[in-house]
Amino acid sequence: MTDVKNPLNLRGIEFTEYATPDSDFMENAFYGFGFSKTKTFKGRDIDYFNQNDIHFLLNNEKAGFSKEFAKSHGPAICSMGWRVDNADFAFEEAVKRGAKSAANEENKLPYPAIFGIGDSLIYFIDKFAASTTNPGSIYEDDFEAIDAPVINEDKGFLRVDHLTNNVHQGTMEHWANFYKNIFGFTDVRYFDIKGEKTALISYALASPCGTFCLPINEGKGKKNNQIDEYLDEYNGPGVQHLAFISNDLVGSLDKLDKNIIDTLDIVPEYYDDVFKRIPWVKEDHKRIQDHQILVDSQKENSYLLQIFTKNIFGPIFIEMIQREDDQGFGEGNFTALFKSIELNQMEKGTV
Repeated sequence: MTDVKNPLNLRGIEFTEYATPDSDFMENAFYGFGFSKTKTFKGRDIDYFNQNDIHFLLNNEKAGFSKEFAKSHGPAICSMGWRVDNADFAFEEAVKRGAKSAANEENKLPYPAIFGIGDSLIYFIDKFAASTTNPGSIYEDDFEAIDAPVINEDKGFLRVDHLTNNVHQGTMEHWANFYKNIFGFTDVRYFDIKGEKTALISYALASPCGTFCLPINEGKGKKNNQIDEYLDEYNGPGVQHLAFISNDLVGSLDKLDKNIIDTLDIVPEYYDDVFKRIPWVKEDHKRIQDHQILVDSQKENSYLLQIFTKNIFGPIFIEMIQREDDQGFGEGNFTALFKSIELNQMEKGTV
C-alpha cells in the first residue's frame, strides 16, 4: 500500500558501503572513529564495521560494481542501503516513479537497487532490527563472524544524522526533484552561503520517515569553490560527508584517535562572542574551544554542537554533531566554517 507522503515506505538508513584502492587506510579511519570489525559477507570480500546504529561495509572485491566505482572515483561511498517495509515493493515503485534499475549491475549486493547520485547505488533493505514487518538483520543472515575481530571502544556515535550530496552547478534542482518525486523527501531549508572568496547554494531535504536529512550543495560562481573542487577530485557528483550524531560530543572527541582523525582549524576570534550569543550552552566552554567545536542555536535554550574533519577519504569528510532540541544545520556557523575551509584550501593552493 502506497503512503502518499512516504510512497516507498522509507524507514531510515541501514548501511553505507565504501570502495577504495587503499582499504587499509580506510579501515584505520573507521577504527579512529571507534568502529569495530566483526563480520564479513558470506562468500565475498566485504567487511562489516559497526558502532551502535551506524553500519559500514568495506567492499574489497576484485571485480564488479564497487571495484569499477573506486577506479573512477578513488576512495568513495559507492552505495547506501535504505530501510523500507518491503524491498521488492519499494524497488518496483521507485522504478515506476522514474528511477533507473540497477538489477543488472555485476557483482552488486543481493538486494533490490536503483541508481542514485553520481551512479552510486541505493539498495532497499526490509530486514532490520527496528522493522515492524520483518525484524531481524542482514548481518545475521548474510554475514559470518571473522576469525580475528577488531573490537574498539565505542566513541558514542549513535547513528547517521544526515548525509550531504555535492552536485554540478545547475543540477541541484534536478537532484532535489529525484529525492522528492521518488522517495517523498520534503524541503527543509535553502541556503545561499558566501565566504571571502567562494560561494555555494544548498537545499536541505528531510526524509519522509523523519529519521535523516539530505542536504544538496551546488557551487556558485568561479570553479574554485569547495563544491567544484570536490567534483574535480571525485570525478563527478556524490556524497560529500556523513554526519554522526552523539549525545556527548565533547566526550566523543575526548576519545577520538587524533593521530588518525584531523579536524578543521577554526579561526580563534570565533570564540570571542559565541558564548555571549548562546549563553545557555551547558558543556564546559573551555573544552568546547579546545576541541574547536562550533556552536549554533535556532531558539533560546536550544543549541547544537558540531565539528568537521578535514578530508579523510579522497574529498569525503565526516561531521560530528550533538543536538539539544535544535534541528538546524549550524546556519550561524556557515561564515566561520567557510572561512576555515577556505583557509584549508589556501594551504593547499586551490584558491
